[in-house]
Amino acid sequence: MTVLALHAGDGTIVIEPVAGGAPLWRHCGARVVPGTLPPLAQTRTAASYSLDDDCPLSTAPVFAAGWFGPPVAVLHRDGVALPLRWTVVHVEYADNAIRIACRDEVARVELVQTFRVEAACGWRIGAELINRGDAPVALDWLASVMVPLPDGADRVVSWRGRHNAELVEAVEPLPAQAWLRESRRGISGHGGAPGVYVLGADAGWHAGEVLSLQLCWSGDSRIAIERDDEGFHVLSAGAVLQPGEVVLGPGESWSAPDALLAIGQGRNGAMAAQHAMVRTMLRWPGGTMPPRKVHLNSWEACYFDHDAARIAALARAAAAVGAERFVLDDGWFKGRRDDSAGLGDWTPDPQTYPQGLGPLAETVRALGMEFGLWVEPEMVNPASDLYRAHPDWALRHDGHRLLTSRGQLVLDMRRTDVRDYLFAALDTVLRAVPIGYLKWDHNRDLVPAGGAGQVRGAYDLLARLRAAHPDVEIESCAGGGGRSDAGMVPYVHRFWTSDTIDAVSRVAMQRGFLSFLPPEVMGSHIGASPAHATGRSQSMAFRAAVASMGHFGVELDPDALDPADRAALARWIGFARWARDLAHGGGVWLGEGGDGLVWQAQGSLDRGLLVWVIRTAPPLDRRPRPLALPFLDAEGPLAVRLLGIAGGLAGHAAPVPALWAGQAPVAFAADWLARAGLPLPPLRAESVAIFHCVRSHGAGALPLASFPA
Repeated sequence: MTVLALHAGDGTIVIEPVAGGAPLWRHCGARVVPGTLPPLAQTRTAASYSLDDDCPLSTAPVFAAGWFGPPVAVLHRDGVALPLRWTVVHVEYADNAIRIACRDEVARVELVQTFRVEAACGWRIGAELINRGDAPVALDWLASVMVPLPDGADRVVSWRGRHNAELVEAVEPLPAQAWLRESRRGISGHGGAPGVYVLGADAGWHAGEVLSLQLCWSGDSRIAIERDDEGFHVLSAGAVLQPGEVVLGPGESWSAPDALLAIGQGRNGAMAAQHAMVRTMLRWPGGTMPPRKVHLNSWEACYFDHDAARIAALARAAAAVGAERFVLDDGWFKGRRDDSAGLGDWTPDPQTYPQGLGPLAETVRALGMEFGLWVEPEMVNPASDLYRAHPDWALRHDGHRLLTSRGQLVLDMRRTDVRDYLFAALDTVLRAVPIGYLKWDHNRDLVPAGGAGQVRGAYDLLARLRAAHPDVEIESCAGGGGRSDAGMVPYVHRFWTSDTIDAVSRVAMQRGFLSFLPPEVMGSHIGASPAHATGRSQSMAFRAAVASMGHFGVELDPDALDPADRAALARWIGFARWARDLAHGGGVWLGEGGDGLVWQAQGSLDRGLLVWVIRTAPPLDRRPRPLALPFLDAEGPLAVRLLGIAGGLAGHAAPVPALWAGQAPVAFAADWLARAGLPLPPLRAESVAIFHCVRSHGAGALPLASFPA
């Protein structure tokens, strides 16, 4: 008996080819060497009240074969459900990949599934349905992936959210019957990437078996876990299709979005695998990731209240504090003085920018910065030349009233003429002005929804624009974090995490973001105090320290700060420009300490590792407990330096412990840090202690004078 195994990172998937049906699942979990196994049929006992023909879980389960769990596909022809039963199956196994082709000769459809090791640490899984008949067939559902959950799976971790409150973590027990996460807003949504973590009973941040899955998809999706009456759980995921949306003519096919699946030791192991797979998908200008430029965005600095002189002054203020890119946000194009008009008319407003954007761009470049621009191509205002000329281009249900949101409608991205217009408009702007960066926004849910065609139309436009302007970086924004997912990764270089820049709110949001996407693409800014979204006030140091964990930026007017805060901002920008070489592109570890502390580490011990120890609420204990850092286990002698404390010390002028008072590197054994813990200074609410850790004393360490105390 031959089974096929694909090993990746800490996990293995094993399937068993069988005669006359789709291959059977034998294992999806911790890394194993299957060796010589008896056929599954020889290991399963008879079950009461069951069909005589046993029907275990296959890679492509279908109802007509006697399977009563979730099906891999749902189809109909001429309004009648189309039963499927695979009778012809071909399996190919080579180059760390498995390809399975299943055909139903009666229904005359073929399903092709692929399982491929990705980045040596996980699997990219895909599915395609092909109509091999001579009559159309309607596709209602095609699962990207269906896998059995590992034995011992215990909890489900997912994220929910709304605008200004993204990425709220939810932990639930494995369901007795079913668990469902489904989005219906036309974008992946403010709960973050369409994905899920499944934890074993003993799993935490650092140990235990954890399965993670995310779809490479930016539209409506369905992720489900269902329990069979035999006691095991099946995880399925795929795009939600609109009724009647996908009708395949003879020879036509439809591909489900790929899924990224990983098995890791602890949540950090699963997260590392997701980051590695996502990084293989990023398409950087020039082929490699450049240093992530610190940029200042104009939005919260002035909103719509700007003209050429006001923005030039803001650009000068940005350059003075060390910004490397200046992004002009909403309000620059024809008729755009508030959010009620102008979307679709992508030419500079003749009153606000009478000479166009060229002079402003040249001013920005002369200041030593790159020029960036905000656009929202998929939207249109009824008060626009575009809508007046082409009202039929708006996404609509014929005969029904159009529903606006933020005064805008959605363009039908399924239409070639719409995409051609948008490409020509954006191409003209990019050729007329030296623009190195686009902030691409999407500020409403889709009503009506355009389905998968709307999503793939947006992908098509982005791909066309990237091909024409390969040196332009693009940021994905959707009312904050409404479209941060692996589906957008091949087209963009950054995601806006949330319109909330309140640093306390951002701590949890950013940890949720990192569950699926790496820190170098996580937009994290210093905002104003009080924060515009919450009204809470926080110190410059705390806001900056939280922002330094991702792709650092600024969303305020430096000239509006008092001199001390403006000088501190400049120092923090200098710190971010140093820290990015360590924090981007390397390892990421998250954890929790005692008394409400959370921590985050990024980088590598060879080049240098940064550890942020974060306190958002006041301490309850009289003195801090040492902080265990389990990921450092077996790493050898280490040198640790306290770079500084952002936000201040707890207590009544509590001193920094003598160990850190001189801020010189201190030698520790790695297993001591992993088990006994790192001694901590006392921290008050809304403060961050930042440590530098490296294999040898002083290597790559930050000069003390450079830390923004």
